[in-house]
Amino acid sequence: MQQLSNLQFPSTEQIAAVRAYIKQSWQTLSRSPADILAAANDSKIERSENAPWLVYVSSKEDRLTVEQSLQQILSKEEFDAIEVKTLPADSQIQEHGLLYLPGSYVVPGGRFNEMFGWDSYFILLGLLQDRELELGQSLVNQLVYEVEHYGTILNANRTYFLTRSQPPVLTLMVLALFEHTQDKQWLQSVLPAIEKYYTFWTTEPHLHPETGLSRFFDSGTGPAPEVISDEKDDVGRTHYDRILEYYITQEIAGLDAYYDSASGFTESFYQGDRSMRESGFDCSHRFGLFNLEITQYLPVCLNVLLYQMEQDIAQIHQILSEKSLGKIWSDRATKRSQIINQLMWDEQAGLYFDYNFVTHQRSQYEFATTFYPLWAGIASQKQAEKVVENLSKFLAPGGLLTSTNVTGNQWDAPFGWAPLHLMTVQGLSRYHYLSQAKDVAQRFMTLVVREFEKSGAIVEKYDVVKCSANVSDEIRFGYSSNEIGFGWTNGVFLELLSFLSQ
Repeated sequence: MQQLSNLQFPSTEQIAAVRAYIKQSWQTLSRSPADILAAANDSKIERSENAPWLVYVSSKEDRLTVEQSLQQILSKEEFDAIEVKTLPADSQIQEHGLLYLPGSYVVPGGRFNEMFGWDSYFILLGLLQDRELELGQSLVNQLVYEVEHYGTILNANRTYFLTRSQPPVLTLMVLALFEHTQDKQWLQSVLPAIEKYYTFWTTEPHLHPETGLSRFFDSGTGPAPEVISDEKDDVGRTHYDRILEYYITQEIAGLDAYYDSASGFTESFYQGDRSMRESGFDCSHRFGLFNLEITQYLPVCLNVLLYQMEQDIAQIHQILSEKSLGKIWSDRATKRSQIINQLMWDEQAGLYFDYNFVTHQRSQYEFATTFYPLWAGIASQKQAEKVVENLSKFLAPGGLLTSTNVTGNQWDAPFGWAPLHLMTVQGLSRYHYLSQAKDVAQRFMTLVVREFEKSGAIVEKYDVVKCSANVSDEIRFGYSSNEIGFGWTNGVFLELLSFLSQ
C-alpha cells in the first residue's frame, strides 16, 4: 500500500479551492430565525405529511412575542408551515420539534440540521480563521442561551436531545472568541452560564463522588427517538435491530443486564445507548460492547475537558482581575489532573485509558483520546514521550485511526475524524514533537483535499487506511451515511492549515 504521507502535499491552488468551498459553506450551514423553516426541517424524525414543523420556545420566553417577531421576518406561507409552542415538561412532549434559538448559528451539515454541542467548537475555530467574527459571536451566544433557557448545552437543539449534553467545550469557545474581541463586559456576562454548565457536569448523576471525576449520563429513558426513525439500513433495520441480530448470531454471553429474550432490550441498554450519544462517540466498543457500559466509566476525554474548563475559568477570573477566584479554579484543575494521572495513566502500556469505577480497573481499549492529556498539558514529559512512542499504532496513510480495533462502528478503525486529528496535532506540538504533529496534519489534510477534488465536497469522516470518503459499506452499526458540509472538518482543516503555516 502506498503511504499517503509520501505523496505530494496539495499545492497552493488546491488548498485555495478547498478554502473557497469552506468560506462559502459557512453561509450554507448557517441558520437564524429568518431560516427557521429550514432549521425546523428534520430528516431524523417521522412526521405526518403536510403537518406543520413544530418549534418549541422556552417557558422563560413569551411565546406570543416570539411569534410576532417571526411573523415580521417570515412570509405568511413560511410562518403557516411552522407551529410555535411553549416547551412543556420533558415527559409531556408528545411530538418532537426544534428548540428555538434567537440568533444565528452553524449546523454541521446533511442530516445534522441543528446546532450541535461539541461540533460548534471546531466550527468556531474555522469561523475565526475565516474572519467570520459576527457569526462566531452569535454561535457562542446561542450556546449560552441554551444554558440559560434549556438548562445546559444540549447535544443539539431538538426536543429529543433535552436529556443530554455533549463534551464540554464552552469555555474554549468563550476564550477563543474573547481573544478576538477583548470584550471584558461580555466575558463577565457569560460567567454565570459557564458556572451553571460546569455544575451540570460536576454534580450527580454525572459526578462520581468517590473519585471526584465525571462520567457521561443521559437522564432520559427508553429508545432514542432519532434512532428508531432514522438510523436504518437499506433493508429497514434500525441500529437496535442490528445490535439484536449481532447478539443472536454471535451468541454473546452475559447480556442479562441489557437484553431479555422475552421482553427485549432492558432500560440499562437504553441508558447506556443514550449516554453513549452524550459522549459524541457514537458508537464504538470503547466502553464495552456498543459502548453500553459507558455509565460505569470515567472517560479520559471528558475529564481532561473538565480540567481544561477549570483552567479556563481560572483564566477568565484572572482577566477580570479576580485573582483569588482564579486560584480556586486553578487548584481544582490541579487536583483533577492528579486524579487523572493516578487512575488513567498506564505506565506499562504507555497510554491513557478510561477508568471503570465498578471494576476499579483501567480499560485496555486503545483509543485516540489518549492524546487528550497531551493537548491539555496534563502529561509529564516522560508520559508524553511514552504516548508518542505509541503514535505508530494509530497512524495510517490518511491520518489518525480513532482506535486500533475494527468493529463495524464508525468511531473505531479504519475511520478517522477531524476533531481527534486537531487535538492530537496540538498535543504533539505542545510537547515539541513538531515533526510528528506536522506529519499527522499533512496526512489528513492531503486526504481531505484528494477526496474534495473527487466529489466537490468536504465530509464528516474518512477511511484513513484506504484513503477514501466512501465509508458507508464498512459501517455496520449506527448510521452509515457520510454527511456533507461538513462543519467540524471545515474548521479543523483551516486550523491545521494555520498550524502548518507557522
